Amino acid sequence: MDKLLTVLQETGIPYAYDHFSEGEAPEPPFVCYLFFGSNNFAADGHVYYKINEVHVELYTDCKDLSVERTLEDALDQHGIFYEKSEVWIESEKLYEVLYVFDEEAD
Repeated sequence: MDKLLTVLQETGIPYAYDHFSEGEAPEPPFVCYLFFGSNNFAADGHVYYKINEVHVELYTDCKDLSVERTLEDALDQHGIFYEKSEVWIESEKLYEVLYVFDEEAD
């Protein structure tokens, strides 16, 4: 988790785990991250290597390639391989760009 927090701090984009408290969310762009599940490696019926599936959600009110590039550059500089998808959230009037990757559990 320390590596992920370092990456997020380097971007300068406000971030929170899972969500910001009601009324506390900054103006977009902002990031929410969460540990969505695990992708552990097993050996002899035991967890041999713990791996978290991480979701980093970038929220913007308009398509902003420069903000995406800032986040992607930070992930790239730390050697994090990610998959990326995007969705428009009509009810929030926000774009969500989702980055999914695996990270060794602490």
